[in-house]
Amino acid sequence: MAELGFIGLGIMGKPMAGHLLAAGHTVRVYDVVSESVKELASKGAEACSNSREVAQKSNIVFIMVPDTPDVEAVLFGKDGVTEGIKSGSIVVDMSSISPIATKEFAKKLAALGVKMLDAPVSGGQVGAEKATLSIMVGGQPEVFAQIKPYFEIMGKNIVYIGTNGDGQTCKVANQIVVGMTIEAISEALLFASKAGADPAKVREALLGGFAQSRILDLHGQRMIERKFGPGFRIRHQQKDLNNALEAAHKLGLSLPGTAIVQELFNAVAAQEGGSNLDHSALVLALEMLGNCKVSE
Repeated sequence: MAELGFIGLGIMGKPMAGHLLAAGHTVRVYDVVSESVKELASKGAEACSNSREVAQKSNIVFIMVPDTPDVEAVLFGKDGVTEGIKSGSIVVDMSSISPIATKEFAKKLAALGVKMLDAPVSGGQVGAEKATLSIMVGGQPEVFAQIKPYFEIMGKNIVYIGTNGDGQTCKVANQIVVGMTIEAISEALLFASKAGADPAKVREALLGGFAQSRILDLHGQRMIERKFGPGFRIRHQQKDLNNALEAAHKLGLSLPGTAIVQELFNAVAAQEGGSNLDHSALVLALEMLGNCKVSE
């Protein structure tokens, strides 16, 4: 039976690791926040003091941390995974990070005899808690086949995309769509409100037509009710769009819509506490520009 490790027990990682535990697996866990480790240990996980210890005791190590530098530190920093991992082990990075950096990390791990999958997710905290995440996977197909049963414990829509970095590329594409859709819905509801129509009724009508989407359903309602507690924080959306714009620059590709949406997120993040609001709060930037609100 596989010895599992899980590093990163935030609002996403903690429930994901919990599902692996609930399925009967032994899971070694670590996070810089000791309370999260203690909570999972109370449910049967084995607490570890650092990433190195997790790797020493596991042959499959899952990682779920915020950003590219965090993954790099977990893997290659002091008391990191590579100080304890055994040849033949597998690292599964489920964070959302740079596709370019991911390819470099996979090469470094391969030199140690360690295989890697990049497997970022979509679905947010609710998806993590309900085990309904979409999981986009890059790496060797035979490694994907080996890890897929664990993905099925944590998510529902699991798609093998291609080689290392392709999972992260898919997540970047996902976040481009998400960001630009939030912006479009913000404009639509703001227009409706300024024109004197009831934005709640407009949203209801749009949900029955070609403009319907999960973002219109969930985030459109957030905008109308002005409930911007996270959710998915703006600072995380900014990070993902930075990955998109940086990769596009290296590819010689222009993404003008993505750049505009990022500037709107930047405008909200510049306000006190703005970076920790849900990404549906992008509407606040457009409300400032238009000197009106979707709803009071």
